[in-house]
Amino acid sequence: MTIRFDDKVAIITGAGGGIGKEHALELARRGAKVVVNDLGGTVDGSGASDAANEVVDLIKSEGGEAIANGASVTDLDAVKAMVNQAMDEWGRIDILVNNAGTMVGRYQLETISEKDFLKIFDLNAKSAYFATKSACTIFKKQNYGNIINVSTISARTGGSAGSSVYAASKAFVSGITRSLVSELSPYNIRINAISPGTITTKFHEQYSSPEKLEATRLKIPMKRLGSAEDCVGPIIFLSSQTMSGYITGQILEVNGGQFIS
Repeated sequence: MTIRFDDKVAIITGAGGGIGKEHALELARRGAKVVVNDLGGTVDGSGASDAANEVVDLIKSEGGEAIANGASVTDLDAVKAMVNQAMDEWGRIDILVNNAGTMVGRYQLETISEKDFLKIFDLNAKSAYFATKSACTIFKKQNYGNIINVSTISARTGGSAGSSVYAASKAFVSGITRSLVSELSPYNIRINAISPGTITTKFHEQYSSPEKLEATRLKIPMKRLGSAEDCVGPIIFLSSQTMSGYITGQILEVNGGQFIS
């Protein structure tokens, strides 16, 4: 059975590259209309670029339908405007993928500043919570919606040295994936998450040394690091009402068996 999303509208945050980009491309290939959100900054969340527009152009070149959104997910008014943009363009929203987030940097307990602490929580925790809040104003009126958060293996393991605040902010994302179920289920809104392991994107190019990545690879039962493409299937599964309509409040691990080692 081919999973299709014809006439469905998806918003994907942080979709200018890496995992989010692959999610946007595959949902569009399966018929979804996609809002490609990305500030387009560097991997630490700063700056801006045309990353969202580039993904939209790629979707359109493959015959899909998409619009770009360059809002910062830490700006609550901009997040509301992103939701309104989707409504103005297509009149509905069906799927929200809270993918935006980053580590910002590796900080030890003794050296992290309050500014960097808050930036990490803003990018990972606050962004997912308030994007969910904004989308749910529409989902509740429709009596239908599907939210997929992107957490991380570090939310369960605590991460490696220097990533404690990042791991904690992603643990918040995993937490709301469970705790919002009782609030949202009466409105036929599902909320789930994927939790990627070590994925070969720009994130790890910046924050993990080749030696660290190789040591991690050797500990994984499947003996390879993950790719952004490895995360696409789980997102498609959780996005499909047909395939996962009775699943909510769950966190799907995508890590090659990393917990087993």
